[in-house]
Amino acid sequence: MQLLSRPTLTRYGISENFCPDKKRLTLPNSKASIHYFYRTMIPLHWKTHTSKRLFIVLLGICILVHSSSAQENYEIQVYGSQTVSKRATMLELHSNYTFDGTKTVEDGVLPTNHMLHETIEVTHGFTNYFEVGFYFFTAFGSNNRSNYVGSHIRPRVMVPKEWNWPVGASLSLEGGYQKPEYSEDNWTLEIRPIVDKQIGRLYASLNPTFDKSFHGSSKDFGFVFSPNAKISFDFTKVIAAGVEYYGSIGPLNNFFPAQNQRHQLFAAIDLDWSPNWEFNCGYGWGLTQSTDNGIFKVILGYRFH
Repeated sequence: MQLLSRPTLTRYGISENFCPDKKRLTLPNSKASIHYFYRTMIPLHWKTHTSKRLFIVLLGICILVHSSSAQENYEIQVYGSQTVSKRATMLELHSNYTFDGTKTVEDGVLPTNHMLHETIEVTHGFTNYFEVGFYFFTAFGSNNRSNYVGSHIRPRVMVPKEWNWPVGASLSLEGGYQKPEYSEDNWTLEIRPIVDKQIGRLYASLNPTFDKSFHGSSKDFGFVFSPNAKISFDFTKVIAAGVEYYGSIGPLNNFFPAQNQRHQLFAAIDLDWSPNWEFNCGYGWGLTQSTDNGIFKVILGYRFH
């Protein structure tokens, strides 16, 4: 949504911040968030035996990510159409790290080189077709770059399976605030249609996302088209691997020049050893000069019924 600074990756992938001749990103958190998440948000009856040990082992991966630095994104994820079931609550920790980001303050936005972002997401299903998610963004980095960044709220509705559509479909609206030192556009809205399909072992999802800034340097540029997509293959009942794409093409009425668009590919792995757990990790490469290289991400989630 912003033509005066380079497009940045938001929690859903590549966002609206754009600059033809500059590099810019954004940030999120680390060990403190993991400790807080475990101590305050996990029920006591669940902190025992196998579940506790498994939780600690998997979160250890996120800690290892932090020992390097951090990344511009708060959440890097291609959404599936399924919502959280009625009365269930999903807790997720999104961790991502940028190995090669911006190295100087640009237009008041802190550099993202060697920055870790940690996002805590809490999603509750109010019906079998309607959920609401809440996000808490944090950033961790040297030189006083560690901070609480902002929060978003995200209602989402799903097309009921009883309608017998040939594809899964849902619609997500996400809005909220980020501190101006981490994003040039601090009040934003995201509209995300979601369409997906499982055919045998092959899974595909498309998120043709539209971002709008209400306050900041991009507020006058309308909606920015930021498509996300995913294709994966189930190699076993537990392991799936595939490719995720995140892009930012520009305002609907005036796409960015090709060299200034952002296109990024992630090689990703999903583990599905339990219907209550979610695990995704991947490594991403930028395909244009306006896109960052070397981003590692981990998503860990658990459903409470």
